[in-house]
Amino acid sequence: MSRVLVLNCGSSSVKYRLYTGETVDAKGTVERVGEPGGGPADHETAVRQILDGLDLTGLDAVGHRVVHGGRRFTQPVGIDDAVFTAIEELVPLAPLHNPANLAGIRVAREALPDVPQVAVFDTAFHHTLPEAAATYAIDRETARRYDIRRYGFHGTSHAYVSKRTAELLDRPYGELNTITLHLGNGASACAVEGGRSVATSMGMSPLEGLVMGTRSGDLDPTIIFHLRREAGMAVDQIDDLLNHRSGLLGLTGVNDMREVLARRADGDAAATLAFDVYRRRITGYVGAYYALLGRVDAITFTAGVGEHSPEVRAAALAGLERLGVVVDPARNDDSGDRVISPDGAEVAVCVIGTDEEREIARETRAVVAAAGG
Repeated sequence: MSRVLVLNCGSSSVKYRLYTGETVDAKGTVERVGEPGGGPADHETAVRQILDGLDLTGLDAVGHRVVHGGRRFTQPVGIDDAVFTAIEELVPLAPLHNPANLAGIRVAREALPDVPQVAVFDTAFHHTLPEAAATYAIDRETARRYDIRRYGFHGTSHAYVSKRTAELLDRPYGELNTITLHLGNGASACAVEGGRSVATSMGMSPLEGLVMGTRSGDLDPTIIFHLRREAGMAVDQIDDLLNHRSGLLGLTGVNDMREVLARRADGDAAATLAFDVYRRRITGYVGAYYALLGRVDAITFTAGVGEHSPEVRAAALAGLERLGVVVDPARNDDSGDRVISPDGAEVAVCVIGTDEEREIARETRAVVAAAGG
């Protein structure tokens, strides 16, 4: 059983998992990286601290989460100097995340020069999107020159959850049509047809799609022009508004769905509206993906809100009964990986805990094995 270390460097955190086979030997998260008065000064320092604190005897590989693989990386790859440089060149597509990912890779390669390193890309699962799904209707030459297209994100989560759904239902993965709903502080929907991503809500960046904790999700692009012309806002200010001061935070002042639900229960009008905007967007995507797939075998909720909020799950699917989508209230209030639709329902509604690090570890092993490691 091989030993794999997974490093998941976020914009202000580093999550790690050390696996022997499927067993987790060590895990943890370093928070507030680079924040004044917070944790380590930077990602390099955080990763060095993690490596120094682990027993890495017999380590076979290190798997790194990399947010953006652009057009080039459509599957996990072993990391060499050329791959590292290519990931650097993709920083303009993910300026908040790829630099953090690169920091983790740099330190791990220096500290463990004889251990294979593998990059697992958040965008890779979505490389199967049809061109009609990946293409924006703008000037073709401009789009080509600046790599403008739908890439999609949360790929390792959607991959893990769609596979786990097939296991839960005891159905062949290649025959199952699933809509996966990753609802956390970041949120995205994905239509998975026979194991292939054919539609996803996030686009060129993680900003598009569902309403999120601090991101707006879908909006009319004219809003950006309007804010520039009428409010005199700079591009960076608009970027900050849409990515860090919108979504639930913008509508209510908080980005935690638990607090939004508590305020809603107390009759708070802003929280009630935010909840309705949030769930309405999910319902719309579920309906659209149902139409694209033609047949849906399962709808699966995952991530913090998706796994822990019965209220959001029930509201997001309310009104879809004519499509065979029904939630059993008793099962919805239970816990663990489970089916929450009634027995015999046309569409199985599931709740599954995502495990991106485990998926990264599995994909890392596959790359190393294919290379003869």
